[in-house]
Amino acid sequence: MPTGAAVEALWLVGAVSLPILIVAAVVGLIVAALQAATQIQDPTVAHLPRLIVVVVALAALGPWMATEIARFGERCIVESARVR
Repeated sequence: MPTGAAVEALWLVGAVSLPILIVAAVVGLIVAALQAATQIQDPTVAHLPRLIVVVVALAALGPWMATEIARFGERCIVESARVR
């Protein structure tokens, strides 16, 4: 069932990356609103908060992400052993 594993891998990629993307988008939206309100257009102000929040989110969600990826890898190995 190779297509099943491929579909599951695509869902896993979405599930693992979506929380980080949401955090980055929300912080980017907040920073953009603050920049529009204060008319500060410094690129550092736009990128630094997003970078910091994404690093913190990766540190917080990293163990969960690694666990999910390891479980998927284990299932793939077990399934491939079962096929032969």
